[in-house]
Amino acid sequence: MTRSLPAPGARRAARIAVDLLGGDDSPAVVVDGALRALRADPDLSLLLVGPDPVAGEFHAALPADVRDRVVAHAAAVAVGMDDDPVRGARPGTHVRAAIDLLARGEADAFVSAGSSGATVAAAVVGLGRLPGVRHPALAAVIPATAGPVLLLDVGANPDAGVEDLVRYAILGAAYANVMGRIDAPRVGLLSVGTEPGKGDRLRRRVTERLDAVELPGRATHVGNVEGHDVTRGAAADVVITDGFTGNVLLKGMEGAISLAGGDFPPDELVPRAAVLLGVAGTVVICHGAADAPELCSGVAYAARLVRADACARVAAVTGPLQSPAGPAGAAQEVLQ
Repeated sequence: MTRSLPAPGARRAARIAVDLLGGDDSPAVVVDGALRALRADPDLSLLLVGPDPVAGEFHAALPADVRDRVVAHAAAVAVGMDDDPVRGARPGTHVRAAIDLLARGEADAFVSAGSSGATVAAAVVGLGRLPGVRHPALAAVIPATAGPVLLLDVGANPDAGVEDLVRYAILGAAYANVMGRIDAPRVGLLSVGTEPGKGDRLRRRVTERLDAVELPGRATHVGNVEGHDVTRGAAADVVITDGFTGNVLLKGMEGAISLAGGDFPPDELVPRAAVLLGVAGTVVICHGAADAPELCSGVAYAARLVRADACARVAAVTGPLQSPAGPAGAAQEVLQ
């Protein structure tokens, strides 16, 4: 197994749509984070998406040295954290407007610290899913002793089935190979014990399927792993679970680290954000309580994904398990 960062080289321009209303302290903290990202990356341009006149007002207030790299994109309807997530998928909302910018090629990625449910719904409907993906997954890079671990799903799909988890293993292995530069990543299934046969009926069935599936990037299925293996990193490079369990585990780790007086450090290897794997576009979701440096990290992460052409490269190496995909089928399912 080998690990390395992508080789340095000339950075191409990246156009990132940013949810102006995303997060507990928006829009001011979003603009602050966006400003930090712009000053750190001269090849970055942003589209601030939000209701008029908020978008226009914040654009006008930007310092002159970065204002020409920012476009205000007004949308008629705002989607709040307490709204039904399906609302985000409907045309006219600011979340769907941002996703539509991606779909039309006017933006390369979308970053939001708002409702993850609304963002996922809008992405599924507006961008479509990759072949074989019924439900996309939020993948978070977790700092670990032996090296970062990719944990998915951390909140997109709390009711994952057998084929969902098998697909997450495929997507996670592909991501670890493409973005983590891990040769032959080890893929583990989060369970209550490492012994074969441990876990509930769902996890036992997933284990059977994973033993029979060829994973991309010469990845190997290493069986069950436990919660402490996520922070140690010695047992697996990719850990898969359902979105309910993954979200509880992630927030538990955040709470434990905070109690100890630390935090997950956003950096090149461990961004303070999650990428939505399984949709036909680059979507990054930050924590709702993200501060300006964390939002800056999320924007920088999205730019790295764009410059690595991660979405297309992950899609190119994912395997079979075909199921209905694409905007039309997704819209019918999500909006029911």
